[in-house]
Amino acid sequence: MHPAHSIRRSLTLALLAALLAGCADTPSAPAGAPSAASTPVALRINVFRGSSNIPIYMAMERGYFARHGITPVLQFTPNSVAQRDGLAAGRFDIAHAAVDNAVAMVEVSGKDVVIVAGGDSGMNELLVRPDIRQAADLRGRTLVVDAPNTAYALIGRKILKNAGLADGKDYKLNPLGGTEIRTMALDNPNGAATLLNPPWTYIAKARGAKSLGRTLDLYGAYQATGVFALRPWASANAKVLERYLSAYIEGCRAAQNPAHREQTLAVLQRELQLERHVAELTYQDLITPGHGLARDCAFDLPGFRNVLALRAEMEGQWGGQAPAPEKYLDLGYYQRALALTIH
Repeated sequence: MHPAHSIRRSLTLALLAALLAGCADTPSAPAGAPSAASTPVALRINVFRGSSNIPIYMAMERGYFARHGITPVLQFTPNSVAQRDGLAAGRFDIAHAAVDNAVAMVEVSGKDVVIVAGGDSGMNELLVRPDIRQAADLRGRTLVVDAPNTAYALIGRKILKNAGLADGKDYKLNPLGGTEIRTMALDNPNGAATLLNPPWTYIAKARGAKSLGRTLDLYGAYQATGVFALRPWASANAKVLERYLSAYIEGCRAAQNPAHREQTLAVLQRELQLERHVAELTYQDLITPGHGLARDCAFDLPGFRNVLALRAEMEGQWGGQAPAPEKYLDLGYYQRALALTIH
């Protein structure tokens, strides 16, 4: 063999051996995960400001989005109407909110929206002013809501209906917007009650409000926060969506992992501007089974059936008979995302 050929062959074998040795010390990425050289994809993510975002925050904090080649760009919505309008107009790619908003977009606005993952049960409580002792005491008063015909407003109306009160007749609805502004509304006698989730439940209580109970106990299982997008966008960006969901699932796991408790508390304090004791109370809600985060932020199908049944009853949609939930779902993205996660 020519000496030059021998040298090239030796160098090639040495390089190959080094690469193999390096691979032996490096954990393999799941099939379909982006390479380190991949250009990160920026996704516009629209959310409400609250503790339900902890899977997103933890995925950012621990580098899970970066590992999956995703750069999330968070937008905060003032209310669900703005969020639904923004998604319909393509002003962002993915929404995180109570999934009844996705149903409303399909049924009320005629938009082709699909729910692709779950998150939590809402962690809501019925908060009232100090002079209210029971739901029936809200006769002649005002229930402050985000929007009157979706999600938590429907739960509030149902709770008051069970107490013998009809909206528009026995009490008024005030569609004021998101949780922060509804928390402040309880300071005024005109805002007698609202549904809040942590940390706003604890902030409201510190300001003198009191709780008449958790919606989990007053109403039952409910699929609240979930992930949804326009169906054509999801279909055209399936691999990117799955990578996003993989990081989201990993962030959900991290938030529920006792080993990451201190980091999760620090993130809650920083992102929501909370005092330590409020962050600790919020964290406890987040990790309470059935009340807080679902394991792996999975979708709660029985809870979603309750979402549809509630809409059928309170809004009279579908002739009062809830449709099959599959109409609004494509959980295949979530299932494929699970395969990309790293435990």
